[in-house]
Amino acid sequence: MTARAKDKYTPRLQTQYNEVILPELMKKYGYTNRMQAARLEKIVINMGVGEAVADSKKTKNAAEQLALIAGQKPVITKARKAISTFKLRTGLGIGCKVTLRREKMYEFLDRLVNVAMPRVRDFRGITTKSFDGRGNYAMGLKEQIVFPEIDFDKIDEIRGMDIVICTTAETDEEALTLLRGFNMPFQS
Repeated sequence: MTARAKDKYTPRLQTQYNEVILPELMKKYGYTNRMQAARLEKIVINMGVGEAVADSKKTKNAAEQLALIAGQKPVITKARKAISTFKLRTGLGIGCKVTLRREKMYEFLDRLVNVAMPRVRDFRGITTKSFDGRGNYAMGLKEQIVFPEIDFDKIDEIRGMDIVICTTAETDEEALTLLRGFNMPFQS
């Protein structure tokens, strides 16, 4: 083992997956190989900015805030079609998105579950009905200010975001078991 491999930082949830969640999944579903068990593949965070039609700076501000939340630079999403009703032109920036993998994915999930969700007003848990049938979970947040990285005094507008957690699970039940292992606050 090289010196570089020894110093490698491992996120807390990744260690929890390897030591606790993975053995539980293998036992519950009768897997013989650890690669059969469900694991997190990626987390995609999307922030739509509908007001960008009138002011292009709003997309830039949203991208800066998403970069603070995710810890990596987002991609500006552009309109594919021109829709005159919405004053939308082809190629106009109308949102931003970021795809997290590996360590950044686990770090974001940890902050989402343990810091951001408890800060949501009147929070009673998230629904188990947002699975897509293939083991992926989608949820939305109405405010980006629940993340501690966002300075409330410096934001120009409250924006929501969509968060999609992609897993390698074959079924929704298996994905639910995986996400419950990460202490996702699902409603009972």
